[in-house]
Amino acid sequence: MTADRSAARGVERRSREGAARVLPAKRVAAGPARPAVPAPARKETRTRRSGPLGGPRRLHDRLQAAWDRPLTAYYLILGGSLLITVLGLVMVYSASMIQALRYGYPSTYYFRKQLLAAAIGTVLLISAARMPVKLHRALAYPLLLGAVFLMCLVQVPGIGETVNGNTNWISLGGPFQLQPSEFGKLALVLWGADLLARKSDKNLLIQWKHLLVPLVPVTFMVLGLIMLGGDMGTTIILTAILFGLLWLAGAPTRLFVGVLSGAAFLAFLAIKTSPNRMSRLGCIAASDPGTNDQCWQAVHGIYALASGGWFGSGLGASMEKWGELPEPHTDFIFAVTGEELGLAGTLSVLALFAALGYAGIRVAGRTEDPFVRFAAGGVTTWITAQAVINIGAVLGLLPIAGVPLPLFSYGGSALLPTMFAIGLLISFARSEPGARAALAVRGPGVMSRTMRRFVKGRPSGKR
Repeated sequence: MTADRSAARGVERRSREGAARVLPAKRVAAGPARPAVPAPARKETRTRRSGPLGGPRRLHDRLQAAWDRPLTAYYLILGGSLLITVLGLVMVYSASMIQALRYGYPSTYYFRKQLLAAAIGTVLLISAARMPVKLHRALAYPLLLGAVFLMCLVQVPGIGETVNGNTNWISLGGPFQLQPSEFGKLALVLWGADLLARKSDKNLLIQWKHLLVPLVPVTFMVLGLIMLGGDMGTTIILTAILFGLLWLAGAPTRLFVGVLSGAAFLAFLAIKTSPNRMSRLGCIAASDPGTNDQCWQAVHGIYALASGGWFGSGLGASMEKWGELPEPHTDFIFAVTGEELGLAGTLSVLALFAALGYAGIRVAGRTEDPFVRFAAGGVTTWITAQAVINIGAVLGLLPIAGVPLPLFSYGGSALLPTMFAIGLLISFARSEPGARAALAVRGPGVMSRTMRRFVKGRPSGKR
């Protein structure tokens, strides 16, 4: 009896084991056919989708899509210039308050003048952004003739005024002065762009004489008027604008090198014959004020940057502006920015200028209108070169040229034409085919839509 039970249990156990061996085979056969993929291949596919490089690649794709949008240049120019101007107003107030008190003025004296200039410049910016390209071209010759006339008046005794050794100013009564050479930059950009565009339409720029005449002689005439007053910094910027226009016009290398060699020779003579300019050249990378404190400003600019650290000593807490650093609110406002806002503040300013320069190059590169290409390239060269010269002098990498930081330093004569030039770039960015269509699709702004919904939802009879 016991043997029979043991035999029955053995048969049942063997039957269950057989069923267990057959059951997986039946399930595999009954399921849908799946391609045989080796385990390493499946692991590689998952790594590509969710590996450590998946996130950066998706971020790169999103950034690339954002850069390629039609309104990218428009927002960069508008937002970048606005941030630079607002931050400049803050730093002008902080850097100039001690000097204003030293001269017996209220602490907000320079800030109020800069704020007034910024308000007028905003009107000019909006006007330039709304102007059609034909009107910009129509302003080229009147603006050039007016700037030349004013620069001639500067040299008339009793009319021109001398500031810091340079006779480049005209008094407008009271505390207001005008520097015509600043408007000469804008005049050269518009006139040179219109001249080259008309010659490009007639296919004349393939001849070297049409590239040079009358662009180079007129530019040298303007440079001569500015050099009569001793303003070497503005001369360098106008020369950079000339080279930028020639490069955009497709000047051959031989012609470009020839003009550059002539300009370098004239610059050498201008520096060699002036002890003041020679002393400035010797202050590059100076770490000591030297004999007679000839490098005082350059050295104290480095001191201000060095004492700022990562995040600065705090807004308004600069020590160099208490009489140690000359021109803290004009030529060396970048040094005060580095002392009060630190490396983070200076890098932010550099990033804003880099974004503005990129947007200008993008506008010049994507347009099919020759005038827009030359004008946008000229404005971008002007602002970028002036920023590089100013910041390079503060860092001790370039000689002190006495030029303000665009949109940032104190000075209404420099701020007004620069803001008009920013309006030009905004107008050109808006006139791109893709940007024009995107602006049309976007419709009214957020404030307009909100107010319209509020008016529709308001009960009748209530105001």
